[in-house]
Amino acid sequence: MTEVFAGVDLGGTNIKAVLATADGEILASGARETASHLGPTGVLDRVADLAEDLIGTLGMRPVGLGMGVPGLLDLVRGVSLFLPNFPTQWRNVAVRRILEDRLGCRVDILNDVRTAALGELLFGYGREVDSFVLFTIGTGIGGGIVIDRRLRLGPFGAAGEIGHQTVQPDGPLCGCGNRGCLEAVASGPALAAAGVRLIRNGLAPRLQELAGGDLNQVTPELMACAATDGEETVRDEIHRAAEFLGIGAANLVTALHPDMVLFGGGVAKMGELLLNRIREVVRRRVRMFPPEGVRIELPRLTEHAGTLGGVALAVVRRRGEFHFPGEG
Repeated sequence: MTEVFAGVDLGGTNIKAVLATADGEILASGARETASHLGPTGVLDRVADLAEDLIGTLGMRPVGLGMGVPGLLDLVRGVSLFLPNFPTQWRNVAVRRILEDRLGCRVDILNDVRTAALGELLFGYGREVDSFVLFTIGTGIGGGIVIDRRLRLGPFGAAGEIGHQTVQPDGPLCGCGNRGCLEAVASGPALAAAGVRLIRNGLAPRLQELAGGDLNQVTPELMACAATDGEETVRDEIHRAAEFLGIGAANLVTALHPDMVLFGGGVAKMGELLLNRIREVVRRRVRMFPPEGVRIELPRLTEHAGTLGGVALAVVRRRGEFHFPGEG
């Protein structure tokens, strides 16, 4: 009988889950609101309820569940240490034990972006290349690094925080406490703030029209629409963010020489408007070897990146192919 694996993407707004085969074929999927105000126990109950709903629909119980979690984790114990965007910050919550007690299968947790990188390794571009760097651009900028088919975790499972490399010395203060981080100058909020500034200065009438005159409605997606409609000031701000992203990518290309650099997350949905400028910057700044062989693309996994990453985590843990730092 075919084994089934569960993958969960725990987000601040929504919980998404799938049941899938070891090859990444999705058999059932669902989502529900996170309701983070319920606290860790309430949210984990919702995760378990969603998984049970899918199990009931499919009529098969998973042999393992992998979950991407947005924060710092004790991977060996399956405990959350610090989830910055959740009430109470989930300090020392026994996530694995709580879910294993409810679902009766093995549960493993990993940082959400590293989980997405693992999914890309098993089910996406990792089927073609051995090394890649994944940037995810949204509210923040996260990352995952795969070298020679191994996901780099580091001693605390925190390796890959490529959004916190310095790209602008003495730049704006970042939430991590450093100045000039890539996240501080090129994340979704940073880009939207630039759009708001243009409107306030009377320099983006098309963007203002698209936002219905409400500055709170300005998003990177609306900025991409304005730029496509010919608003050059908005296009310039997008290209400015892409310049910083290109610097970040060039740093990683020079240091690691991966086969690919992938840009995912909501902001990356701009596609070629963003990627073409990033490619230009990488070609201009990588001087130690010809950078043309490094492909810069959107990930293969988009809609189900987080959940299939969870499936990938469950699969490699069951096979004994993936060990956490400090695991005996």
